[in-house]
Amino acid sequence: MRVRLASLSSTLASCLLVATALGACGGGDDGNPGDTTDAAVDSPPGEVGTFTATWGPKVIPAGTEETECVQFRLGNTGPIKVHEIHNVLGVASHHFILYRTAATEEYTTPRPCNPFTDTLDPTKGAPLMITQRAEETLTLPDDVAFTLEPHQMVRLELHYLNATEAAESVQVVSELRTLATASIEADFLFVGTPDINLPSRVPAVEQTVGPTFIQMPDDLQGVNVFAITGHTHKLGTSVTVNTARDRTDPGTPVYAPNPFSWSEPETVYKRPAIVTPEGFNFTCKYKNDTGRTVGFGEATEDEMCFFWAYYYPSKGAKVCIHTNQAGGANGVDLCCPGNSLCALVEQL
Repeated sequence: MRVRLASLSSTLASCLLVATALGACGGGDDGNPGDTTDAAVDSPPGEVGTFTATWGPKVIPAGTEETECVQFRLGNTGPIKVHEIHNVLGVASHHFILYRTAATEEYTTPRPCNPFTDTLDPTKGAPLMITQRAEETLTLPDDVAFTLEPHQMVRLELHYLNATEAAESVQVVSELRTLATASIEADFLFVGTPDINLPSRVPAVEQTVGPTFIQMPDDLQGVNVFAITGHTHKLGTSVTVNTARDRTDPGTPVYAPNPFSWSEPETVYKRPAIVTPEGFNFTCKYKNDTGRTVGFGEATEDEMCFFWAYYYPSKGAKVCIHTNQAGGANGVDLCCPGNSLCALVEQL
């Protein structure tokens, strides 16, 4: 990862821990993918059809874990309004992210890449969809779309793990299905905490992270969340998300799959959409009988406690983190971009 924690001051350690897992706020790509923060989709009618993006196939040796990307132009000659994304993941896939990006270099042979590159800097790129399921379709509400520019560059990022004793051929296919017109722009929200410390206990007993309250920034209060997906690694047994007014409010449940599958977490659609309140309370539960203490990290042997959501009208892609590792009794909320600490992280 790009950022190491040992040299960081205690007041910024939690924020930079998040940067470690997500890549730095900056990235190695230049350019600007266009303004994605407007609520309305004002471009002329777009091309209608299906645009296909493919990662691989690539043969993955036994016992290999890696994050690799491909990057290329999608093939649209005019603007397109993506209303549905259909992903099919091959064997050994942990999670897959489809981005729009401002990068100009094209490469179709998978190569190692920093996970979640540019997630904190939407001028360089932003996720369109994350999936862990073998096959998943994200369908946006009526009249809502992701608008992509002519000759749009996309990045396909795959975190794979071949835990078998034989080589596996891995491929991911992503289909972007478009509408001619849509008047509302969608966007992406990623929320979580790095405050994970799970001692090993035998026999395994359930351990809880949370409930964690995170205050939403002013510009996200009142937007419409239409789909939510929870995320842990393999020790996770549940993710629940509640809307809440403040940290004393237990809130109203909006995501609570039962059973919860860490390897193929359910995406819960909200029809009608949830109007984002002051904040969210979220909780993750785990069972750790590995014989070692497990903390926060990107590898599958580490753990995470996150959820991602899709919303409209767009206020830009956001990554929002709460940690109690700094900031006193109530901890720190950090949403990037839009927080002064994001700039400090970017400079490291």
